Amino acid sequence: MTSKFSKYDEYGFVRADDFDYVEYEQFMSVYLTVLSKRSMRWARIMTSNPQLKKTARLKQFVRKGIPLSLRAQVWTSISGVQKMKDKDGPNLYKQMLNKPINEDIKNIISVDVPRTYPDNIYFYPTSENHAALFRILYAFAAQNPNIGYCQGLNYIVGLLLLITKNEETCFWLLRVLVENKLPDYYSKTMDGVIVDIEVFSRLVKKKFPDVSQHMTNLDMPWALVITKWFICLFAEVLPIETTLRVWDCLFYEGSKVIFRAGLMLVKHYRNELLACEDIASLAECFKSIVQQPFSLNCHVFIKEMFKNIGSLPMALIDDLRRQVSAERNADKSTYKNRKG
Repeated sequence: MTSKFSKYDEYGFVRADDFDYVEYEQFMSVYLTVLSKRSMRWARIMTSNPQLKKTARLKQFVRKGIPLSLRAQVWTSISGVQKMKDKDGPNLYKQMLNKPINEDIKNIISVDVPRTYPDNIYFYPTSENHAALFRILYAFAAQNPNIGYCQGLNYIVGLLLLITKNEETCFWLLRVLVENKLPDYYSKTMDGVIVDIEVFSRLVKKKFPDVSQHMTNLDMPWALVITKWFICLFAEVLPIETTLRVWDCLFYEGSKVIFRAGLMLVKHYRNELLACEDIASLAECFKSIVQQPFSLNCHVFIKEMFKNIGSLPMALIDDLRRQVSAERNADKSTYKNRKG
């Protein structure tokens, strides 16, 4: 029986050879109805709250999904882009394109651009998106010389470009993510990611102590599993629509959403993870769970992510970040004194 679905999804990504079209059709038959209802409700809220000022109602709307046609506009409004534009000037992107950057950084960007989503029809070598992707990453490096470029940014920008279809919008959204939502994730030392991976491990220990102990028993470091989750913000990890739903919430609520998404995967596949008897099977399990039907059903995934993880206040995450940072600084100081 021939599937009525294309080999490529609506964003241009090629579907895997083992893609479950039956499961997808069942999901879409329900989700399309959900999208239709959400679009009508979003039209009303855009009329009643055109500036999209943060309210409890708007938060619930974001969590239930932003229509694709409105994502660029809504992401820009809820993320703080306008405040950044008011501070730095609306012409900053064009100015940064004319600013020289480190030649090594420029060369690294040139190498990484063709590697970005090679199986996506909108990123074939001759596509204009390649040139746009290079310009956005170049301008960002010019604006942030202390960061320059970090691998992983190309996947984030590539996805932003597919959704917004506007270079300047991508540039500002990238700045919001890197400078405000995820500080130090993409610095040369990547301190932000290193700290947050340890924070995540402590959250797992707090909420799912059996999984935490199992990881320890099998000598599996969390960094081996979740570095890509955090660096790419689940792009190239979760199914595309689920990633975008996570990003909807990330732009509104900040970095705690990344922890919630990761914890949801651990919770849902807890039994499968605990059944693994060695580090190789555990690594393979983590690799496979992100493409299972549960992750594909973005509506259920996001709903359960907020309902079934329990309380996860930003104050707790910030407190854990301070603890981990203090411990790391103490370790560095001890090492320096011993070396001295």
